[in-house]
Amino acid sequence: MGAARPTRASSAGVRKSMQSNKGRDTRPELALRRAAHALGLRYRVSVRPLPSVRRTADLVFTRAKIAVFLDGCFWHGCPEHHTVSKTNADYWAEKVVRNRERDLETDRLLAEAGWRVLRVWEHEDPAEAAVRVAELVRRRSPS
Repeated sequence: MGAARPTRASSAGVRKSMQSNKGRDTRPELALRRAAHALGLRYRVSVRPLPSVRRTADLVFTRAKIAVFLDGCFWHGCPEHHTVSKTNADYWAEKVVRNRERDLETDRLLAEAGWRVLRVWEHEDPAEAAVRVAELVRRRSPS
């Protein structure tokens, strides 16, 4: 990996706002976890499916080898809800492109290791997403 890029926050207030973005336990994550748990699913939270790869999945079903990522519409460039930043637009556009490239690489690395990746957008209904997760887990779980 390359050197860390310097922060390009346009002001101290923007920098503080950026730093307050949570990396886990967001409202959409908690809703998905509650819905999955209500369906009887048990999972690990915020772990690396492949310890040697610095990528953390939101829900991990170790035995079924399923990694679930809940992607934010802004951060991952949702085709339906992504908005273009009004300030520092070039930086944010590049950031989203890098995030999407990393997502594709993560999916590839996990698939090569025998994992199945399921990506859920933050705007999706958590109950419906949990049903998709449950169906996949039940298909892949060892009997």
